[in-house]
Amino acid sequence: MARKLVIGDLHGGLKALVQLLERLDLTPNDKLVFLGDYVDGWSDSANTVSYLIDLARQNSCIFLRGNHDDLAHRWLESGEMNQKWLEHGGQSSLDAYRRLNKKEKKAHIEFYRDMFNYYKDEDNRLFVHAGFTNLHGPEQEYHSTAFYWDRTLWEMALAMNHELEPGHHSYPRRLGHFKEIYIGHTPVTRIGETKPVNKANIWNVDTGAAFMGPISAIDVDTKEIYQSDPVHTFYPDEQGRN
Repeated sequence: MARKLVIGDLHGGLKALVQLLERLDLTPNDKLVFLGDYVDGWSDSANTVSYLIDLARQNSCIFLRGNHDDLAHRWLESGEMNQKWLEHGGQSSLDAYRRLNKKEKKAHIEFYRDMFNYYKDEDNRLFVHAGFTNLHGPEQEYHSTAFYWDRTLWEMALAMNHELEPGHHSYPRRLGHFKEIYIGHTPVTRIGETKPVNKANIWNVDTGAAFMGPISAIDVDTKEIYQSDPVHTFYPDEQGRN
């Protein structure tokens, strides 16, 4: 039976991603939704993108845009960079892309261009890297950067009264638009967790791959969780974004 699998932030941890897909027992019938941040962290940033490009020839894949992907794309396309990006994983991407030729870089630029800011499936589930701010839903979002930078959606879910049911007058309007929302961007390790966390109707699948955590995946129908080993164990001579 075909599965729809959501995969959290990667941050260049290709070796861990390969292990995760092996543990998933992936078949060509499975649909994969990647929540973004493919680069900036471990030394396989560029190799991770090359791998994803090849993977999309085998499986149906949705690639969402993360904030780190946007920053890397801007640098590849125009040379734009800033010190904050370099300090938060960008340097690893600069180093990794030095090993790619012009043809490979062109293919990567097309990959970045083709990413989605968000994806809504046939079951009214939303998939987005970070969140959205407009009360009327993502279609009415004023600034596209919110999709890959906003943290207020997750902060609201953490702070709200979890006894509230959809339809209650105090239930957040942003959440009421969707059956479920799947995000990354804010590692759940910040609240002491190592597996994807469910708050209200939001699932956060960022389990800290850029730091000391694993890469995680979740089956949206069964809620079965799959994980790699902690990504840093595959790169013992590196520091990632620590």
